[in-house]
Amino acid sequence: MIANILRPRLSCLTFCICLLPPSACSLRASDQIPGANQTKPIAISGATVHTVVGESIENATLLFEQGKIVAIGKDVAVPENAMRIEADGKHVYPSILEAYSNTGLVEINSVPETTDSSEIGLFNPNVRAATAFNPDSELIPVNRANGILLAVSAPSGTRIGGLSALMMMDGWTWEDMTLQADIGMHIRWTTNADALEDLEEIFEQAKRYARALDSGGQPRDLRLEALGLVLNQSVPIVADADSLDEIRSAVSFAQRHDVKLVILGGADAALCADLLKQQRVPVILSGVYRNPGRRHTPYDDPYSLPKQLADLGVAYCISAGGRFGASGVRNLPYHAATAVAYGLSEEQALASITLSAARILGVEDRVGSLQVGKDATLFIADGNILETATQVERAFIQGREVDLDNKHRQLYRKYSTKYERLESGN
Repeated sequence: MIANILRPRLSCLTFCICLLPPSACSLRASDQIPGANQTKPIAISGATVHTVVGESIENATLLFEQGKIVAIGKDVAVPENAMRIEADGKHVYPSILEAYSNTGLVEINSVPETTDSSEIGLFNPNVRAATAFNPDSELIPVNRANGILLAVSAPSGTRIGGLSALMMMDGWTWEDMTLQADIGMHIRWTTNADALEDLEEIFEQAKRYARALDSGGQPRDLRLEALGLVLNQSVPIVADADSLDEIRSAVSFAQRHDVKLVILGGADAALCADLLKQQRVPVILSGVYRNPGRRHTPYDDPYSLPKQLADLGVAYCISAGGRFGASGVRNLPYHAATAVAYGLSEEQALASITLSAARILGVEDRVGSLQVGKDATLFIADGNILETATQVERAFIQGREVDLDNKHRQLYRKYSTKYERLESGN
């Protein structure tokens, strides 16, 4: 079970794993050692720096110190004590940001004992994904090896799943890895009248609870207290809504209660673009690789949806966490690349998985682009990150260089060796 907002406890996941045989336990813990804190300036020179906020800078130098970017350009003065990384012909990108996933909460989708993404009951606004996050998940190094150094870890549930968190893909503990906790309240939206009535009621209860707290003497209710974060606009509702009716219903609800709203899914977002623009509601597209929503819809509608929203002026970002959860996050750059094949520019596609995601999550002052003053959370690649052949060669999270080895690469080396030996007769 996901840990309670004020009452941390041993999760069901932890308990179940302890009962598994040693061989099964060994599959859960990654072997990579978290990166050490940056101790001296680091200068990456000669690469093409993709800032995202402007044109890419060729043959540039990017300098970062104490985990922050301090200079970018062609004529950067590099301190004598700096570690120099010669990156001629390479490309430097800001971290790719996955805006929705169950990273750290689910290890193997088909094995219930490794699933810790939901709590019992319909309404669980008080659960927090951050406190249940598993820092030893094998999926974390797999994802960061493809440039995904930041990912939202989100709970799920029947109605109100709880609070998601933006996590860094390196660290000893969940506290180390949390960039920002409580980043969104996740609600699985419905147009069912009874369900909406129940949702209205719990929000009204939360308002009455907040007023009673001000007068004093009110017993604490953790569920209603957590909803207060939504009511005071500290965090948005993230409504899982695909159909036109669901999106309209969620927007109407947000208007009535004067709360922030983000649409997750958004298959029909283009059909209500004017409404979304008018209400300034952004959309997290839960994947480009998905089927059309209706029989008469063109087969390529999901592939061209990012281009449609860009042309219509709707704020959006692309996610890969919707279909296969954390297991599919590593393919996020290729979701954006598919959108390029269907009309989106490469610059727009890169922004859709970096800066646009950071803006929707409210963390664009720290991550999402390469700018002076922002976190040095970035990576060096040998080519265009939107192309499958490109390899990430080095990566840094807040200036800490992270290990890019992972289970996939270990298995590749293992079985490459096997067949090399078979061919040689050894």
